[in-house]
Amino acid sequence: MRFGLCCLFLAEKISFRTTTAKALCGMERTAGLRKISDICLHNADNLLLAVRAAQRLGIGAFRIMSPLFPRMTHPEVGYALDDLPQAETIAARLGAVRKLAQEHDIRLSFHPDQFVVLSSPHAHVVENSVRELEYHALLAEMVGADVINIHGGGVYGDKAAAVARFAEAFKRLPDNVTARLSVENDDVSYTVADLLPMCTDLGLPLVFDMHHHRCNPDGLDECEATELAAATWCGREPYCHISSPREGWQANPKPHADYIDIADVPECWRGRAMTVDVEAKAKELAVVKLMADLNGNF
Repeated sequence: MRFGLCCLFLAEKISFRTTTAKALCGMERTAGLRKISDICLHNADNLLLAVRAAQRLGIGAFRIMSPLFPRMTHPEVGYALDDLPQAETIAARLGAVRKLAQEHDIRLSFHPDQFVVLSSPHAHVVENSVRELEYHALLAEMVGADVINIHGGGVYGDKAAAVARFAEAFKRLPDNVTARLSVENDDVSYTVADLLPMCTDLGLPLVFDMHHHRCNPDGLDECEATELAAATWCGREPYCHISSPREGWQANPKPHADYIDIADVPECWRGRAMTVDVEAKAKELAVVKLMADLNGNF
């Protein structure tokens, strides 16, 4: 089992920058592209530092922040990599990330924001979602990430119809997206049981979020859900998520705690070959503590 860190660090001197569409709209185009280029290079440099830190800390996976190239898909201030003055240097740095991750078997992934919704009844929402997924696939190809994970989206009063829309949108996605796309059970709308038939039909991997399963149960026990989700990966290493509730399971269980309570890691995960992203507020400190608490028992 490998444990993964999600996007940011708490103690390590690694940071990522962003900007807003409003700030870029107020700039002349050439100046705006210089600003974006500087940010993208900074982020590429720090992504390389992030993978190095993960390797040093014994962390086996890293979820890359979605706005690595900020506002790239924005309809007014968007850009292509080749538009940036430092495009070659940025590409080279991301190539170094890919090489380092491959050398040390550090699995890279993306988890686009909640506004990526393939199940939406609104065509413009789906179009924007596809554009975002194409952007993530571009980054994934450059750094060697093999997973782009999204949620099922909303129910819109008819869950079966929403799932059908998701499936139809999936079939129209380009190959570099579908080869990496996965879907995750959530804590409100879509359970493992809801998503499994679609995942089986489409050959779409299901990321099993244990915390969401406990918040939004579907009658499957934790071991059953783990096994069924793992089978959708068709021989690839499955992805799962783990977190603990900040206020305990008897209060509001949805907010994440700083660290993982070892009791929240299912016993049936012991000995499984899988990637487990640790979703905890203490970031790398939480991942390292969990690995120490488990002390090789997983």
